[in-house]
Amino acid sequence: MTRVYVADAKPEERSALRLVLLDLKMEVVGEAADWSTTLAQAPIRRVDMLLIDWDLLPDSPTAALDRLRQACPAALVIILISHLDARHQAALSAGADAFISKGETPDRVAERLRLAAASVRTV
Repeated sequence: MTRVYVADAKPEERSALRLVLLDLKMEVVGEAADWSTTLAQAPIRRVDMLLIDWDLLPDSPTAALDRLRQACPAALVIILISHLDARHQAALSAGADAFISKGETPDRVAERLRLAAASVRTV
């Protein structure tokens, strides 16, 4: 079972993601509403996948994702983006494995998560 950590400032968005993940038979092993909690908790949860809201990242997304990768080297990092603009390219350039637009339909989000889970790295 894929172990997923969800980091988003909005409780309703975390809740919606949790429902999609549970429907996909993935285990939500932790949640956070801010970056510092994410960085502190995700490594001890032995995550396979991290869903991180772009807006939670500090001023230097590349450095932030580098720290997260050091803490969770085997986990896939998927950035959640509110607006499809240059942010999706910035997310990938900053070191994310993929991005998902929050504006996509639940079915499309589920499909993207299913594809990401299929590529989860093993330690």
